[in-house]
Amino acid sequence: MDKNSEIIRTEIIRILNENGKIRGNELAKRVIRKMGNEKIVYREISSLVEAGEIEKKVHSRAHIEYELINLNESVNNQLKNLHKEAEIILDEITNFNNISIEEKFSYQEKLRSVIHLIHIVQSIDGIMKLLTYYPAFKKDKMFSQINRKINDCWEMIRDIIAHQTNENFLNEVLSNLRILQFDSKNVN
Repeated sequence: MDKNSEIIRTEIIRILNENGKIRGNELAKRVIRKMGNEKIVYREISSLVEAGEIEKKVHSRAHIEYELINLNESVNNQLKNLHKEAEIILDEITNFNNISIEEKFSYQEKLRSVIHLIHIVQSIDGIMKLLTYYPAFKKDKMFSQINRKINDCWEMIRDIIAHQTNENFLNEVLSNLRILQFDSKNVN
């Protein structure tokens, strides 16, 4: 399979992921607009149907629809994995104070741990924000549960930071979270 075919296949699957069911001519038109010619696009759609990755429903000769096979199962499995991650991080955050007292964390260890927790929650939160653009994910019941867990994580992290004895803890966390420092020399 050449590189263009792989790109076209990826675009077909992306469009089907976004829309669920879509009419055949609309799918082809959107893929052709991005890349490829009509003959290659229709050939790739047919090969995806033959491979069992997408389903073709013929309502009439003029009305053919395509959709990903088991999209709901795929979406649900992906969201279940995210939900497990969110639960694990929520448990870690919940147990943070107990662990830090038992193991007598130093100021630096607490700081590193909190920043690590923030990075994990940011990662899950970023994935969820990205998935909001895909209706198939947004419709799933797990979607709102994961968002609630993420909100709980953020609230618990705020509480951890607020209850630290050092007044500069928040400033230290923020200064260590900065990704880029811009100055006038870096801006075009």
